[in-house]
Amino acid sequence: MQNPLPSKLQSLLLSSEVCPDGHVEMKVERSHLLEVLKGLRDDPACSCNLLADICGVDYPDREQRFEAVYHLGNLDSGQRYRVRVGLAEDDAVLPSAYSLWPAADWFEREAWDMMGIQFEGHPNMKRILTHEAFQGHPLRKDYDASQRCLMTEDDLMVPDWAKEDQASADDFETQILNIGPSHPATHGTLRTVVRLDGEVIDRAECEIGYLHRCFEKMSETHGWNQVIPYTDRLNYCSSMINGVGFALTVEKMLGIEAPPRAQAIRVILSEFSRLMDHAVCLGANLVDLGALTNFWYFFQPREEIYGLLESCAGGRLTVSYARVGGLSHDVPPDFEERCRRLLKEIPPFLDDVDKLVTTNRIFRDRTEGVGKMTAEEAIAWGWTGPCLRASGVPYDVRKAAPYMGYENYDFDVPIATTGDTYARYLVRMEEMRQSLRIIEQALDQMPEGPIITGDHHVALPPKARVYSEMESLIWHFKLVFDGIHVPKGSAYGFTEGANGELGYYVVSDGGGQPYRVKVRPPCFAIFQAFPHLIEGHMVPDLIAIMGSLNIIAGELDR
Repeated sequence: MQNPLPSKLQSLLLSSEVCPDGHVEMKVERSHLLEVLKGLRDDPACSCNLLADICGVDYPDREQRFEAVYHLGNLDSGQRYRVRVGLAEDDAVLPSAYSLWPAADWFEREAWDMMGIQFEGHPNMKRILTHEAFQGHPLRKDYDASQRCLMTEDDLMVPDWAKEDQASADDFETQILNIGPSHPATHGTLRTVVRLDGEVIDRAECEIGYLHRCFEKMSETHGWNQVIPYTDRLNYCSSMINGVGFALTVEKMLGIEAPPRAQAIRVILSEFSRLMDHAVCLGANLVDLGALTNFWYFFQPREEIYGLLESCAGGRLTVSYARVGGLSHDVPPDFEERCRRLLKEIPPFLDDVDKLVTTNRIFRDRTEGVGKMTAEEAIAWGWTGPCLRASGVPYDVRKAAPYMGYENYDFDVPIATTGDTYARYLVRMEEMRQSLRIIEQALDQMPEGPIITGDHHVALPPKARVYSEMESLIWHFKLVFDGIHVPKGSAYGFTEGANGELGYYVVSDGGGQPYRVKVRPPCFAIFQAFPHLIEGHMVPDLIAIMGSLNIIAGELDR
């Protein structure tokens, strides 16, 4: 693949190359970082309109201990870029990219909180996943994981504007209101502090991290396949997609592919999971707006899909079914029959909700024009998935960078143009129908054969061969005790999660455990725009907008 970088940019780089994961990777000096990032955004040859992620990696033995890694993309061409910059431990400071992409806001705060990399010029450089009294930076290699930092009420986030004196005549009607984290309408452990001017929100700020369990730290102490049960706890409304996305990234680093049958099963169960995720999102959002009946219509298919997942994996909410190289075991004999029955049973439920809600005057009054986000704003904030498509941008990873054979399936990418709460409802409704189309095609084309790779550096040999062949017994022994060894290097793998682009940046030092796993959670980028989205609206509008974004705390906080 030819390096698409213009010569003007190349003159600012220490090095550049096209990596096996398809990214054009650049190494830059700190002094040139902002100029390179601006060039990647503005040069027509690159036009990086999406800032997908920013993360830090710790290399204690290097002179430049830290490395900041930026993942960028052009949503039109599909080209991806990775920028790496080294930093010394005593001078881990970078210029903020917030002025280029608002999406840098929370990603930079996370890099500071987790790794201790500071960003000059950031408008609100505070901790984000840990509390203000937290000591140290937990993703550094020398951080003591047993350390505990007590949080008191004094350590709750209080926005600077909430501390200001409100005694002036202009502000006598304002009041500060806490929404969450313990409230059913927040759909999880989410806290939003708002300032009301009368009944209108004029300032807002979010506090997250209540469900943070340092998934990325735990991944560094477990084998490659042992990480998959942890991925299930990210977006637990569609856990199958999480495990598949991680497995695909590791497979990319190993240079292997899952067998065709495993890929088809992954697609089927991922699309059922996507459908289920959208049903939970819309059903819960409609309950918040007073439309309870739809909740039951959506949750019946959800329970039936859980039954299908349980028959395959043994688990319902968290399945741990994917494996590096394929699946843990084959599907049951009645798998196709159960799938086809669901294909017939689910559409009537969708049709009933459609009739009850889509043209309902009360629902439309509550959602049309509420929480509007233009296409340009959505891209600048790093939005992907249904929320971005509701703003008129037809970006879907399954089409833009197909994986698992998605290029062979005939399906549409639904979009809306108004970018409001109503548009996000319409997009998810149609995406559920498109998922059913994909599932039907995958069933029609379902191949026979193995469900995991035959490479015994990666997958256990069949038990019958372990009992009868010395070589298979040796491979079984080595994999059980040493695990998979992934070649030294890094890769960014991204799939279309239910909320948008689910990315994994994985670094391997050649051992049996990941050196670094950084998750790019789609709703992390979406929720950072929430305070800006609700300003000018009333509190009931806030509830409608939040439900339409589908913020899953496990994915958000990790």
